[in-house]
Amino acid sequence: MSGNGAFKALIVGGSVGGLAVAHELRAIDADVAVYERSTGRTQARGAGIVMQPEVEALLTRLGVSASSVSVELHERQQLHTDGRAALYRAPQLMTAWDTLYRALREPLAPVCYRLDSSLRTVRVDGAEVTAAFTDGYTAQGNFLVGADGIGSMTRRLLDATSQPTYAGYVAWRGLEPESALPDHLLDLLSGRFTFFGASGMQMLCYLVPGANGEREEGSRRVNWVWYVNVEESDLPHLLTGRTGKQFTYFLPPGELPPETADQIIAEADTSLPPQFAELVRLSDVFMQPVFDLPPRRMVADHAALIGDAAGTVRPHTASGTSKAFGDAAGLAAALRDWTPSQELPAQALHAWELHRLSRLLTLAESGLQLAARSMLGVPEGGQFFRSEGSLGEPG
Repeated sequence: MSGNGAFKALIVGGSVGGLAVAHELRAIDADVAVYERSTGRTQARGAGIVMQPEVEALLTRLGVSASSVSVELHERQQLHTDGRAALYRAPQLMTAWDTLYRALREPLAPVCYRLDSSLRTVRVDGAEVTAAFTDGYTAQGNFLVGADGIGSMTRRLLDATSQPTYAGYVAWRGLEPESALPDHLLDLLSGRFTFFGASGMQMLCYLVPGANGEREEGSRRVNWVWYVNVEESDLPHLLTGRTGKQFTYFLPPGELPPETADQIIAEADTSLPPQFAELVRLSDVFMQPVFDLPPRRMVADHAALIGDAAGTVRPHTASGTSKAFGDAAGLAAALRDWTPSQELPAQALHAWELHRLSRLLTLAESGLQLAARSMLGVPEGGQFFRSEGSLGEPG
C-alpha cells in the first residue's frame, strides 16, 4: 500500500497545515495524498499571518524566500480613541493565508489533492489505514494525519470527548484592496502594525500581499481584525448568514446580514478611533469566534493530529500557523526511516507528542495572558453586540 515511497500518508485537511505536513512527509520519502472537505478552493479561515521561523524554514527549503511572499513593516503604532498615534520602530514581515497557501500548493501539483472529501470513518487493520468519506470514496494508506482544524472530524473519531469551548469573544475581520481605500488611511497604515485596545476589545491592522501575491504599492491589501467580547448567548445571532444559514466556526465574507452590518458600524463609531471606524465602514466584514481546545493527545494507532486539530492557541500569540508547521516537521522526524513492515516508532512518536504538547500548553497560557490584558474573554471585560439592550454598553 505504500507505493514507491517508504509509506503512504493520508492527510485529512488541505489548508496550510495539511500542505506543510505533506511537504515534510515527502521529504522523508513518503507518498502523500491530501483530502480537503471544501467543495471548491479552500476558504481562508484567517487573513493575515505573521511570518514566523517555522514557516520561513519550510519556505526556504522550497526555494521561496520569506520576503518574496510578505509585506515588510517598519513600525508599530498605537491609536488612541481621539485618533492620536504613538509610534515606535518594530520591523516585521506579514503574509496572508492565500499567499502562503499558493506558495505551498504549487510545488505539490503532482500530489493527489481531493476536494469535497469529508471524513466519515477511519479503520486500522495492521499497518493499513482506510479512510472513508461521506461521498462514498475510500482511501488506503499506512498512516493518517488529521490537519483538519478546530472542527476536526479526525479528532472526533480518535477522541470523541474532546470538544472546543467558546472563549468569550469574536474576531470581526476585513481584507480590502489598498486601492479601494482613501489616501489618508493608507498613509496612516502603510508600513506599520497599527493597534488599539480598550476593556473587552482590541483592534489591529497591517498590510499583506495582494490577492495574487502582489507586494508592490497600490496592489496590496489592508488586513484588520477587531476582537470584541460577546456573550455566548448572542453568538448564534451573529453567526447567522444573510440567507439564514447558521455557521459555527466562521462567518464568511459576503454573508453578513444588513442588520448585523448596521450593528458593527454603530459599535465601531462608538468605540473605535475614527480611522479604524472608517476602515470598518469601508470593509466587507467577516467573523470568527475564538475557541479554546485544550490539548489532550496527538498520537493514536497509525494516526496523529497536528495544528488546531490537536489543540488551539489564542490568536494574539500569532502562532497558530507556525505551531502547525512545527508539529509537521517534528512528526516527519519521528517517522523518518519507518516502513510499514516495521512496528511504528512508538518511542519517537511519544517523544514528539510530549514535546509538542508542552509547546502547545506554553503558547496557550501565553495567549490567555495576552487576551486578559485587553480584558478579552474575562467576566470583568465590557460586553458588546448584545441582542437586546443598548449597543456598546457592558453586559
